[in-house]
Amino acid sequence: MPSFNDGPQCFPQYEVQGSQALSTPSLLIYTESIEANITAALRMMNGDANRWRPHLKTAKLGYTMRRLVARGIKMAKCATTLELVVAIESGMEDVVVAFPLMGPNAARVREIAAAHPGQRISTLVESADQIDEWRASAVGVFVDLNPGMDRTGIAEDHFEEVRGLIDQVEKAGLRFCGLHHYDGQIKNTDPSAAALAREGYSRLVELVAYLKRCGIEVKEVITSGTPATPHALKFAPFGEGEFVHRVSPGTIVYNDRSSLQELPDYGFVPAALVLSTVISRPRENRVTCDAGHKAVSADAGVPTCDVIGLPGLVGLKPSEEHLPIEVRSGETPSRGELLYLLPAHVCPTVNNFDKAVLVRGGKVDGIVPVTARGRELFVA
Repeated sequence: MPSFNDGPQCFPQYEVQGSQALSTPSLLIYTESIEANITAALRMMNGDANRWRPHLKTAKLGYTMRRLVARGIKMAKCATTLELVVAIESGMEDVVVAFPLMGPNAARVREIAAAHPGQRISTLVESADQIDEWRASAVGVFVDLNPGMDRTGIAEDHFEEVRGLIDQVEKAGLRFCGLHHYDGQIKNTDPSAAALAREGYSRLVELVAYLKRCGIEVKEVITSGTPATPHALKFAPFGEGEFVHRVSPGTIVYNDRSSLQELPDYGFVPAALVLSTVISRPRENRVTCDAGHKAVSADAGVPTCDVIGLPGLVGLKPSEEHLPIEVRSGETPSRGELLYLLPAHVCPTVNNFDKAVLVRGGKVDGIVPVTARGRELFVA
């Protein structure tokens, strides 16, 4: 399977026979590429599936979660109660809801945990006022750290504050599971990325040692989205057995333009594309296709996607249903021509679709629901 970075010659690997019969925009999921990406991820981890706790915000499909389980990946992270339900139904044995849930959302997680005593379910806390959400429940607790992303968590150099929170978790009778360190601010396009990641990991190891001196055992440490994963796996103290260390990249299951740029040399390939139709040629050197930001997410900026096999086409600012494309080189596509789009950010793009087209061997292999799309609606 060629890499996206091989250029236009990779296009025949992604062209789908009979695609003219598919409505557009459609989400195409390439099952063989999923398997290739799981293999590449496990190779990064020296074949140890126990090191990978993928974030299921990317996978979304029950189909994909079941493929992870079949390959030995039975621990995961998620952000929503619907992702949690689908993960459990797909066979995941240990799931962290890596989001500071409160109120009815927390009540729903407690309900799910009570209904599935055979699975380990845990969540994040960053403050004592969140502990009451989990009292008298089977839900375990990770303390959420802020390694510099400034999104959630306790500043991880506040050792005493972390220790005090763990003490309160244990006094409340809750199961303390470990520490959660999401260094999503690390980007490999920054030449200092590796050094910044190691600095955070060194501080994290110091925190674990401090907690040990205080009589607190840290059983698991979770780090790293996609860009930081290689740095975490190469950080020697994480493999010394003081605790179980797991990385949590999710994007690499499907990949997108950003992840392929961040991890160019690990054998990852696109496994999710959006099929779109050219619907207009409003002027010379410009076409418009039907993949606006309600199909291909625009949160990663413009261009929102690349056109597989046609590097001379560059996407412009989309509207809801329209994606204008500038033709900078090569032939201008005709009206009705199909374009295969590689999203800049695949996770919210997958979440835009109710159903996905499974592709195997260049042919449609079935249509399946994007099972964990959106959120549950419930009343506590």
